[in-house]
Amino acid sequence: MSFFFRMASRLRPSTPEEVVRSIKDSFLALNTRTHAKALEEVEKNIASLRLLISGDGEVEPNQEQVLQITIEICKEDVISLLVQNLPSLGWTVRKDLVHCWCILLRQKDDESYCCVQYIENHLELLDFLVGCYKNLDIALNCGNMLRECIKYPTLAKYILESGSFELFFEYVELPNFDIASDALNTFKDLLTKHETVVAEFLGSHYDQFFELYSRLLFSNNYVTRRQAMKFLSEFLLEAPNSQIMKRYIVEVRFLNIMINLLKDSSKNIRICAFHVFKVFVANPNKPRCIIEALLENRRELLKLLHNLPTSKGDDELDEEKDLIIQQIQKLA
Repeated sequence: MSFFFRMASRLRPSTPEEVVRSIKDSFLALNTRTHAKALEEVEKNIASLRLLISGDGEVEPNQEQVLQITIEICKEDVISLLVQNLPSLGWTVRKDLVHCWCILLRQKDDESYCCVQYIENHLELLDFLVGCYKNLDIALNCGNMLRECIKYPTLAKYILESGSFELFFEYVELPNFDIASDALNTFKDLLTKHETVVAEFLGSHYDQFFELYSRLLFSNNYVTRRQAMKFLSEFLLEAPNSQIMKRYIVEVRFLNIMINLLKDSSKNIRICAFHVFKVFVANPNKPRCIIEALLENRRELLKLLHNLPTSKGDDELDEEKDLIIQQIQKLA
């Protein structure tokens, strides 16, 4: 029997109140002179909590006990302690904490998610987690915790509408590839998990959002540029985003961006740009400004499209390219 399992076994007879009190006391002791000892107690308590709420692979957790522990954790403000003390914790305990976080957020008391409700009343915790992307040691842990939060529409809505959201436009360009990729995953979740929330957000922050996003399309970082173009082409062409797409494709500034990206040195970026560009051309209700921009650039566009690389056997892309070429040639 492992040390952690023996520790959990000693905790199992305790009441949820006692378990949570032990966790809380160990966190509060981190600010005392006995920091090292307190940190050791935190590690033991979080490891034990993990076993209590997720089992050990052989013994399943008692779901009623898990719920009671969750309720007590919220009641005693331990959720705040878990988040605010992340920078002080070591790698192993952070890993256990993230595992516990995901389980705790899913616990329902009647029709409400206890921890989600707690976070709704302490929204500064979300700002704290977003800010932690600047901390190399805990960025990935916070990313996992944020994506768990984003599964709930009220929490996703807050992040989107908060000042913290704009930080993601910086994070996706961080020099650390793992952290930048993780931030991009969180960014994508924010814009894809809840259709109504995203539609409302973009409806009221449209210009601000696309101004920031357009900068990513011309990033000096190739990976950022490629990922931003790929996500944009997927996002605009998703059925739930049709109203955003219709608004996007009548603006000359965005058409000009796609024309520039059709010249990119990357084959992948050029193909993704084509998938957005084709919607500008195929739109049966093109405003005059779009038609004029296409006419002005017609010769260059035809050359770019003829030279657009396609993969062998990609008949659909070839057909779309030919159709767009024909439509540009017919413009008057």
